Amino acid sequence: MQGAWNLMSGPETPALALRIWQVGALCRAVADALDARFNPVAVRGEISGFSRAASGHCYFSIKDDTGQIRCAMFRRAASLLDFVPRDGELVEVRGRLGVYEARGDLQMIVESLQRAGQGALFEQFLRLKARLEAEGLFEAGRKRPLPVMPRAIGLVTSLGAAALHDVVTALQRRVPHIPVVLSPAAVQGAGAPADLVRALTALYRLGGASGSDGVAAPTPAVDVILMVRGGGSIEDLWAFNDEQLARTLAQSPVPVVCGVGHETDFTIADFVADLRAPTPTAAAELVAQPRETWLGALTLIGERMASASQRVLDKQSQRLDFAVTRLGRPSTRVARQRLELSRHAQQLRHAVLTRMEQTNASWRWVSAEFPQKVQRHLQSERERLDRAELRLQTVDPHRVLRRGYAWLSDTEGHAITSAQGLLAGQPVRATLSDGTVDLTVTQQRLL
Repeated sequence: MQGAWNLMSGPETPALALRIWQVGALCRAVADALDARFNPVAVRGEISGFSRAASGHCYFSIKDDTGQIRCAMFRRAASLLDFVPRDGELVEVRGRLGVYEARGDLQMIVESLQRAGQGALFEQFLRLKARLEAEGLFEAGRKRPLPVMPRAIGLVTSLGAAALHDVVTALQRRVPHIPVVLSPAAVQGAGAPADLVRALTALYRLGGASGSDGVAAPTPAVDVILMVRGGGSIEDLWAFNDEQLARTLAQSPVPVVCGVGHETDFTIADFVADLRAPTPTAAAELVAQPRETWLGALTLIGERMASASQRVLDKQSQRLDFAVTRLGRPSTRVARQRLELSRHAQQLRHAVLTRMEQTNASWRWVSAEFPQKVQRHLQSERERLDRAELRLQTVDPHRVLRRGYAWLSDTEGHAITSAQGLLAGQPVRATLSDGTVDLTVTQQRLL
């Protein structure tokens, strides 16, 4: 036969050229070979990455320590399930192996799914949960109510997590006035539990609970703590099933809200925390009542106060009406006096308004005329002063002296206005326009 191998001496003729396949044809050929060799097939393994699409189809993987197979369970088969599959559960699946030609992936189309045990991780989760529950870490009595209006909110999550964006967006939308203290930590991987413990402890140190000596510590910087991350498989969320993290959460001085994974995901941290939220966004909304809610509450309180005041007024009015009916005839006088008071009040209002109008008119007149009147008055005073100055100048003795006259006075400065009384030899001082002259009387002549 051409191309056959001789087991003793090797190939007798050159090998035939390899067949060149179309990609789709090769995928279909592999799928046909799988179908002929394995189907139908049953597999046991742990569920990982379970999700249910809006169409009703379910997608997940079946895995063990050595391998993993992608699975798809269409809506008809999924509708027959009598339980909700969860990551980590050990199950038995029955169906048919095939190739998803669009990606060339090995895929199992699941026709039935049933529990076959809890799975290693899930069993470890249940053991830790039972032990901590026996110690009382999950008791409802130790759960604390969330603060109605926290002064600050602590946040523990990864800097690269989508949950950080979701929480910050929700808080910014609902309570932009409340500060958020971020303590970043890894939320997945071997070092994540210790990192989460460190992040929580850092927030505790901002305020913390009472010290070991019994003395109350300062008021905490945050009044509530959010610990959040997005959804994932049981392996992705395993950091939140750590015993040390659980005990650290139990020691929190303030309430802790745990928003880890999706609504169907549960971790040990969810049971220890004071409150579990189905999603990170829901955790933010639990501690952040919108400002509109408080404004609405204030409006409602105001309306209730107004209503209560009106009821009191109505009650007192009824009492007054009853008292009026008991007064009988005096009520007529009261009514007359009320009319008189109303008339006086009207007259008083009219008089006040009239007086105010007159005052305003006077002020307007004063405001308009005062500057002019002041100016005219000043001008008149200047003219009066000028005239007085002129009159003073006319009687100024120095002007008379400049015309050739002299002013005589005795040695003591007394004016001499008459020749009578002067004696020969008596000293006399004559004041001229430019100085003084000392004279002596030689002879007296009377007119």
